[in-house]
Amino acid sequence: MQDVLKIVMAFNSTKRRFHVICRLLAYSGLALLLFYGCSSVKPPPTPPGHSKPYKIGKNWYKPLAHARAFSQRGKASWYGRKFHGRKTASGEIYNMYAMTAAHKTLPLGTFVRVHNLKNNRKIDVRINDRGPFIRGRIIDLSYTAAKKLGIVGSGTAPVEIVALGAVSKPKTAGSTGPSYVPVNYYQGSFTIQIGAFSDRKNAERLKRRLNRSYKNVHITTYYDGYDTFYRVRVGICSTLEEAEAYEKIIIKNGYKDAFAIAEDK
Repeated sequence: MQDVLKIVMAFNSTKRRFHVICRLLAYSGLALLLFYGCSSVKPPPTPPGHSKPYKIGKNWYKPLAHARAFSQRGKASWYGRKFHGRKTASGEIYNMYAMTAAHKTLPLGTFVRVHNLKNNRKIDVRINDRGPFIRGRIIDLSYTAAKKLGIVGSGTAPVEIVALGAVSKPKTAGSTGPSYVPVNYYQGSFTIQIGAFSDRKNAERLKRRLNRSYKNVHITTYYDGYDTFYRVRVGICSTLEEAEAYEKIIIKNGYKDAFAIAEDK
């Protein structure tokens, strides 16, 4: 009788192990299915006239359809001799002595103003390449652009970039100066941004305060794909030069984060 009980117990134990193994195999199969399913996910279809998304490492980047009202703050870096003479994302040959830069998502050919927040220097460059793909960095400058901005020695610097427009002609290979001519397609609609908030109540509070001293105080809504921001702006200027002069006045009045920007159309 004891032998029979031992056989039954051994059978039950084996049966339980068999069920456990089956469950583990099922879970493993599901995990593999999810893994391969996720890894094969493709980016959404690209609308006509838009640049196609591209992948660097594990990350997908979707170029913007336009650069209107684009501004960004972060770190600038630079790239030089190692890439000199190589082809850029735009098809041009990289010239470390030209006034160009790389950006992850701005349309190629966009003309941007780069403001070094550490030494207050400003330069204008044209985006003709993609990058930088290092966390926290927003623009990669050519050697000459970095030298004029004062970041060759340090390698990086905190900057603010503002989109100005496109260029009328592509820069010729081998050119050593900014021979391109910017096309200011934002003419007549520059404004000064004073603050951006994720809470609309804070934006409304600042707007009420600014209304006491400034004209055309308004709030614009911007969605960056993750969050919605309420941007408080003042004034309308017909040229970038007028806007920059107005920007200096507002900064002197205590709004140190104010900056000129092309108003959304």
